[in-house]
Amino acid sequence: MRTIAAALALAATAASHATFQELWVGSEDEVSTCARLPANNNPVTNVASNDIRCNVGGTTAAGAKCSVAAGESVTVEMHQQPGDRDCTKEALGGNHFGPVMVYMSKVDDASSADGSSSWFKIFEDGYDSATKTWGNDKLNKNCGKQEVTIPADIAPGDYLLRAETIALHTASQANGAQFYMTCYQLTVTGGGSANPTGVKFPGAYSASDPGIKVDIWGNSFTEYTIPGPPVYSG
Repeated sequence: MRTIAAALALAATAASHATFQELWVGSEDEVSTCARLPANNNPVTNVASNDIRCNVGGTTAAGAKCSVAAGESVTVEMHQQPGDRDCTKEALGGNHFGPVMVYMSKVDDASSADGSSSWFKIFEDGYDSATKTWGNDKLNKNCGKQEVTIPADIAPGDYLLRAETIALHTASQANGAQFYMTCYQLTVTGGGSANPTGVKFPGAYSASDPGIKVDIWGNSFTEYTIPGPPVYSG
């Protein structure tokens, strides 16, 4: 069984890539208005590269910002091809199993910030061993959508929001994990005065982290350690 699964995973390495493309603010579909869309749907594999911040070419951008109130929900949306929101297709297919995480970074101007400021995590969903379900399995079942809540106590102002999933189907080999992320440009209104401490990208992840270099096909695999800092509790 393990050999068959590993072979299927290797066969899928060049297929079913994807990007986080759209954003919903509450029930309002903002489409890709405030997304720093990557040039293509290929993954980042080098955690020491600046590309790990907001994907290839995503550290500089000009464009619109989406306004969201502190405490409000937003929904990030992932699909395999640009503009293809067909819910009959998996958001990230080909046995690309892995966690889903969302970070935020306080910046002076979300339309020009390069992602070098610190990031705090506001959401994570890893692996449920009881149901053998991954965070991005839920993306596939929910038309690529993941809803998260903007912390109610953070200070108002501009932020980058970073949505990420890691595909672990070939992560047992060095640099085999595939990182898919997109940054969204937000202006947060209301809120409080909290400025959560965070981590830097690159730096937050190591290629040898147990949640990054891991054999999810091994017979001994029963639990998963999500990389990065804990979720900010507010």
